[in-house]
Amino acid sequence: MQNKLEIGILGATGMVGQRFIQLLEDHPWFRITWLAASDRSSGKRYEDAAKWRLDTACPERIAKMTISPADPEGAPKIIFAALDADIAREMEPRFAAAGCAVVSNSSAFRMHPDVPLVIPEVNADHLHLIEEQSWRKDSGGYIVTNPNCSAIGLVLALKPIVERFGIEQIFVTTMQAVSGAGYPGVASMDILGNVVPFIKNEEEKMEEETLKLLGSVQGGHIVPLPARMSAHCNRVAVEDGHTESVSIKLRRPATREEMLAAWAEFQPLKGQDLPTAPAQPVEWIAAEDRPQPRLDKNRGRGMAASVGRLRPCGLLDWKFTVLSHNTIRGAAGAAIVNAELLLSLGKLEPVAVGVAQA
Repeated sequence: MQNKLEIGILGATGMVGQRFIQLLEDHPWFRITWLAASDRSSGKRYEDAAKWRLDTACPERIAKMTISPADPEGAPKIIFAALDADIAREMEPRFAAAGCAVVSNSSAFRMHPDVPLVIPEVNADHLHLIEEQSWRKDSGGYIVTNPNCSAIGLVLALKPIVERFGIEQIFVTTMQAVSGAGYPGVASMDILGNVVPFIKNEEEKMEEETLKLLGSVQGGHIVPLPARMSAHCNRVAVEDGHTESVSIKLRRPATREEMLAAWAEFQPLKGQDLPTAPAQPVEWIAAEDRPQPRLDKNRGRGMAASVGRLRPCGLLDWKFTVLSHNTIRGAAGAAIVNAELLLSLGKLEPVAVGVAQA
């Protein structure tokens, strides 16, 4: 690619918006040319409107950019959306109707029947649902979503198991980082030295989205995976990285060696050269006390799911631990790799800005 494609970020000042900026600033295919946020930020320079919270400096070029109104007029045709669900429900259709490809991190349309909920390594074939959207037919625009941050790591670990052995039951308990609540997140007096056994709508989203992601396209719609699932979701005093304890019942028996081989050989995007996708989407860690957020959240540049502690389950068949970075793989990074896949499939308009490939 000789030129980069213009992209915009909706919700650019929030935590996920900042992750988009961090991950996209040196991207070989995309260039940020438009930022939008709330009305109170519109017209300000980014550095004056946003309090940068990440562990790398805000790019100087971005800091000097002026935040635009959150309106499709004047926006590029590729939009990364990092909006609260209530705002996204009203705003994302406006951009899709204006002919924009909206690559969303919001939960607003994840379960809509003709909106694909996608992890490229898991269900790339679901992307064809965009052709059923009224926006696509009328203006060329569409909405594609990535899953909830708690579902992504789990589904990456489950996909190769589903393919080889089938799954009948899934039981998962999560220990979710405070960054999953955005900024300022959970008050320190509520989370320090504590576990909060409730995250609003999280269990419902995790259960519904997991089965949709692992489902199949039949007759122009998604048939969810025919499995039973139960999720317990907890907020814990960890900055980044969601840890999940998982038990599964298989449709066909599998040995430990066969389970490990399924994860090791799971490389569905091999040869596609998507810049943000990890070479090994599921990384096995043999140490008995791993994975751990502090040590393992950044595997695969934060885009891999780490799996460990595989052992027999006394109630179901097997149990193991999964860890994934919730604001990289679970949010901004997930949307970026979705956009890379869309571009590789010819479903993003080539709106070039004359910038040499990085």
